[in-house]
Amino acid sequence: MAYPLEALLRPAYELRASAVSGLAGAVVVWTPSTFLLTQELAWGLAGAFACHAFWRGLSGLKIVRYRANLRRQRRDVVGSEEIPWSEKRLFLGRGFHWDQRHTQRLHEVRLPEKRDMLEPGWFERIAEFLSPRSEGVLAVGGDPAIHGVEPAESDIWMDIGDRVGHTLVLGTTRVGKTRLAEVLLTQDIRRGEVVIVFDPKGDIDLLRRVYAEAKRAGRQSEFFMFHLGHPELSARYNPVGSFSRITEVATRIAGQLPSEGQSAAFKEFVWRFVNVMARALVALGRKPDYEQINRYASNVEPLLIDYFEHWLDREQSASGWREDVESMAIDKKSLDKGLQTRGFRAVTLVEYARRKKLYDPIAHALASTLNYEKSYFDKLVASLLPLMEKLTTGRTASLLSPDLDDPADWRPVFDWASVINLGGIVYIGLDSLSDYEVASAVGNSMFADLTSVAGSLYKFGVGRGLPGATAPRRIAIHADEFNELIGDEFIPLLNKAGGAGFQVTAYTQTWSDVEARIGSQAKAGQIAGNFNTLIMLRVKEVATAELMTSQLPEVRVVSTIVSSSVSDTNDPGDFADFASRNEDRITTESAQMLSPSDLVQLPKGQAFALIHGGQLHKIRMPLPDASHDPMMPVNLEAIGAEIRARSDGHWNRPHDVLVREDAHGV
Repeated sequence: MAYPLEALLRPAYELRASAVSGLAGAVVVWTPSTFLLTQELAWGLAGAFACHAFWRGLSGLKIVRYRANLRRQRRDVVGSEEIPWSEKRLFLGRGFHWDQRHTQRLHEVRLPEKRDMLEPGWFERIAEFLSPRSEGVLAVGGDPAIHGVEPAESDIWMDIGDRVGHTLVLGTTRVGKTRLAEVLLTQDIRRGEVVIVFDPKGDIDLLRRVYAEAKRAGRQSEFFMFHLGHPELSARYNPVGSFSRITEVATRIAGQLPSEGQSAAFKEFVWRFVNVMARALVALGRKPDYEQINRYASNVEPLLIDYFEHWLDREQSASGWREDVESMAIDKKSLDKGLQTRGFRAVTLVEYARRKKLYDPIAHALASTLNYEKSYFDKLVASLLPLMEKLTTGRTASLLSPDLDDPADWRPVFDWASVINLGGIVYIGLDSLSDYEVASAVGNSMFADLTSVAGSLYKFGVGRGLPGATAPRRIAIHADEFNELIGDEFIPLLNKAGGAGFQVTAYTQTWSDVEARIGSQAKAGQIAGNFNTLIMLRVKEVATAELMTSQLPEVRVVSTIVSSSVSDTNDPGDFADFASRNEDRITTESAQMLSPSDLVQLPKGQAFALIHGGQLHKIRMPLPDASHDPMMPVNLEAIGAEIRARSDGHWNRPHDVLVREDAHGV
């Protein structure tokens, strides 16, 4: 029979019936003659009492277990090797599928008259006091009843195929976002996927976890560490050195400039100017990098001279053009105003090409930059120079503009194409606490580069330029503190990169952080719409909580109303003077399956997840324990020492070859 109310939160009356039945069975067996029973009948009756006692005892223990579960503070610390993993599924934690029953149970728990049943008994209080782990267990905080409404939990898995729809993880600070990231990336590494971890803060514990798991999986030779806060140990990376089309260089740099109002015109000019420089550098056989862009943005004449000489040597080698240029007489007063402020050598080369009616698209574009008066030209590129200063100042310059021909520099060089082709694991520490501006600029450049690589994978597949067929790879991107990294270049990565095997897992505290960073609620909504999976830990902002609760249906919640009434009687033939009536009425009302207040009260390490096509699951994550992990490096210096010992001066050679090939469009 199905009852309209489960009524699990109540005294365990069944235990009393069980105790009485057990006692009756014992008495019957002990003194059968008292009840005028034979020994055989006594044993048979005692068996019946025992069955009843067992049946009612199980029902009573279910109530006791349920009430204890509502008070149970959960914090599971496990060794990394205990984290389950699968080739076809992703383990999220232990939990259950949340439905109307759990909303009903949580509604009952919140009733004032039920609160006394959630207080621990004297036995539990003694156990908590004596337990050496009680302090660590209670540190999870929150309301344990949210998870305790379902005593029967199981492993929660997510299909790997759903990850290309991308995953958004939301939670306030210190509630387990980074620990969840450790659980997820541990499985990605063991599956042999390409793993890229963006960590704006540069969390050393997260770095140690990534390296430890790489070693555990036997993939430490595929590990790269890029850390702006520790350039002496960091690998090197050129954000504009690899591209499918030369215009990508200008797009990645100009894309970080403001584009509102009058700034849009300056941004377009900067794009054209950087594109001209990039085309000239590639034609000269040089890899574009930030240092060269910064140098020629301040003074483009050396680049113009180098390119014109290279071009004329190729096209006019037999005509003795050098002697002709040296003997040219130029009256600067007859030149355009812009050329009058330029150096003699640059002006002479431009005039020689004009008089000889020679044409080259790159030379013509470079010459057009000289037509601007120098002070006016400097104003046009004024927005570019501060960005370049951020990326070429101090020790950061050697990381982002690597010298591939320096034999004394042992630090590896990587680019995204080679990382994906070789199946690498990359940790990116941006040190945003020390320098937010540089961290943001580098992060945006990396995302723009990744988007370009995704486009190349769409068109050509994995292993472009390499002999033999290469199996497609899944690329797992974990972006911690997502709000510090996101920009316009991130939107196409979410929109279109799923087909190239990219699966993004983004972690942030509130959705308002993303809106503030993007500066547009519409664009923020566009980004949110590209995350098919949502995992939400404890949050403090109602708007963030509603990002999940607004997607859930309403359910019917059952309540009871106690009604009492008294009425007198005027019938002289009736013996009774009055009649009373007491009843419990059952009513239903509409309620949210989950309310924002439930998400505010989540304990640490617990979350709600919308997976499997919007199905709501309640999960608690295992927390990896690093204290007894033999693979865990002691500190960052230990990681750097292992990387340097392993590189032995030859680690970066295969990657250098790939970088050069990609830069020339091979």
